[in-house]
Amino acid sequence: MTAAFRLTDSTLRDGSHAIRHQFTVDQVRAVVRGLDRAGVEVIEVAHGDGLGGSSFNYGFSRIDEMDLIRAAVDEADNARIAVLLLPGIGTKDDLVHAANIGASVARIATHSTEADISHQHMALAKDLGMETVGFLMLSHMVASGDLLDQAKRMESYGADAVYVVDSAGAMTIRDTMERISMLKHGLDCGVGLHAHNNLSLAVANSLAAIGEGIDQVDGCLIGLGAGAGNCPTEILVAACDKAGYETGIDLTELLDVATDVVRPLSPNQGVIDRDGLMLGYAGVYGSFLLHAKRAAEVYGVACDDILLELGRRGIVGGQEDMIIDVALELRQAADSSDAPR
Repeated sequence: MTAAFRLTDSTLRDGSHAIRHQFTVDQVRAVVRGLDRAGVEVIEVAHGDGLGGSSFNYGFSRIDEMDLIRAAVDEADNARIAVLLLPGIGTKDDLVHAANIGASVARIATHSTEADISHQHMALAKDLGMETVGFLMLSHMVASGDLLDQAKRMESYGADAVYVVDSAGAMTIRDTMERISMLKHGLDCGVGLHAHNNLSLAVANSLAAIGEGIDQVDGCLIGLGAGAGNCPTEILVAACDKAGYETGIDLTELLDVATDVVRPLSPNQGVIDRDGLMLGYAGVYGSFLLHAKRAAEVYGVACDDILLELGRRGIVGGQEDMIIDVALELRQAADSSDAPR
């Protein structure tokens, strides 16, 4: 049994969330060197929130992301370097700059109901000669048919592949199979899956997607990422090998870079704690967690309650200001219930 899918490693982009965007040039070089040696074809490098994400709202990078991208391009002998861009955070100038220093894959991300805002950036990426990938974030929040409609828009804009993105780690195996099957049957371009591990299903969901004929799949070494983290690249490759899916990736080389380079950056990564589980259960974007924990401390309310309310309201990336509003409303509700009558 073989699988004609490509693995993209996002340790140096999505994994940035877990270490507060503090990657150094030397760390980037070491990770790229190890992944390249292992045979990973595409390596994503950027601020955790994509190009231009280094800011007060999303957290400042230790090193300018363009310097990190340049180092990755220089270090990779065979792998291609990808970048992520969220319209409204990154700009067209950011994408041009990244392409000029050697990034060759552009992953353009929008909320799962807002594919139309990706049109200009996808067109630019194609003009720059970049492989262009659409990312439909928080894909669990829309029905399969609606997700296909959004994916078709990205395909019409020139996307070479469109991803089902389980940003909150909220999807079950059935959810994953339904969405992947819908896109595989409804699109002419490739289909990908980006899985998070909040319900401890990232590897299982990825294997289910591979079984549905997926074209691209993502992972991060040791699962490094926001919340409970991402699909662990090395575990996914091992599971694929056991299942008979050929990856073309050397597991021993992956384990070397995962253990020696990435694990020391976040020793506790991979533990699905209360907060990580609650993110997946509530269906809330992983990068909201640190903001929610700070708000819970400031306003004296439970982080669980903030996350559940954010999920109930369907709050998405770009609405981080609502975390404070929710925390304040919960505090006011608690004070009102405690007041003497």
